[in-house]
Amino acid sequence: MNKSDLIQALADKEGLTLKMAEKVVNTFFDLMAQSLAQGDRVEIRGFGSLQVKDYEGYEGLNPKTGEIIMVKPKKLPVFKVGKELKERVDIEN
Repeated sequence: MNKSDLIQALADKEGLTLKMAEKVVNTFFDLMAQSLAQGDRVEIRGFGSLQVKDYEGYEGLNPKTGEIIMVKPKKLPVFKVGKELKERVDIEN
């Protein structure tokens, strides 16, 4: 499922127009992104949590030239799946 599919499913399930469903989905993702950018953790019970992890810089290797390069420190969002979602996906056990 991609974002367009999510918007369509929300519109169908809740009887919303596509424009209204798109606004809801965009607002939801925008608020999550803003929260993460501020360093907050986003937790949706039963689904999972997102938080920003700091990665330190390190020496890397340019695969094309073999040259050693310095990779700058960075921050990346990390998703941790919730127990309930994990159990719903793992239906074989």
